[in-house]
Amino acid sequence: MEQTTRPFILIVDDEERMRRIITDYLRIKGYDTAEASDGVEAMEKFEQRIPDLVLLDVMMPRMDGWETCRAIHARSRVPIIMLTARGQEEDELQGFSLGADEYITKPFSLKILLARIEAVLRRTGGGTAEPSFVSGQDAPGLIVDREGREVRVDGTPVELTYTEYELLVYLLDNPGIALSRDKILDAVWRYDYYGDARTVDTHIKKLRSKLGPRGEYIRTIRGVGYKFEV
Repeated sequence: MEQTTRPFILIVDDEERMRRIITDYLRIKGYDTAEASDGVEAMEKFEQRIPDLVLLDVMMPRMDGWETCRAIHARSRVPIIMLTARGQEEDELQGFSLGADEYITKPFSLKILLARIEAVLRRTGGGTAEPSFVSGQDAPGLIVDREGREVRVDGTPVELTYTEYELLVYLLDNPGIALSRDKILDAVWRYDYYGDARTVDTHIKKLRSKLGPRGEYIRTIRGVGYKFEV
């Protein structure tokens, strides 16, 4: 793999003008980039050089964004930001279920796009977790190994995205405390996140689903947000 100190971003979109605008802007901001017009070309570029992040359009010919996201995460855990003109909650849930780290609806400003890219790169590339774990005694049936970043529910490994894992750990670190959506956004998505607080609801819904019966530990506090309570 080519060595560089500049973050490398793969831009996948069937609209050439969109790719060119994003490419020019990101290069001005100090990023290395490559372009692909569909999922098939994206996977070819991916094999040539693994990016630090993928900007991935949903609606594309030959191989759409959902299929491409699935193919990328079968090979690596490279963070993915989905780009789409569709903003329905079902689409967002599908993107997050496939491991997407962020979801941006077109049209968007380039400044907002850059802020999202920087936030995702910080979340997925910075810091190390403290070497501790939540035992089954603290939360029956749920074990979180922070050193290995592994989660088990009733003895079965559960695969979480980076953001889902960070969200779970934040809730675990604040047991019994009612946390507002804004507070969760600040802590998990960081203070410079630009987006809708409904992002928290979408991730909570998916996290509960993956935790199965232990998802009931995450309680909804009406009019406020959420709290972790055994």
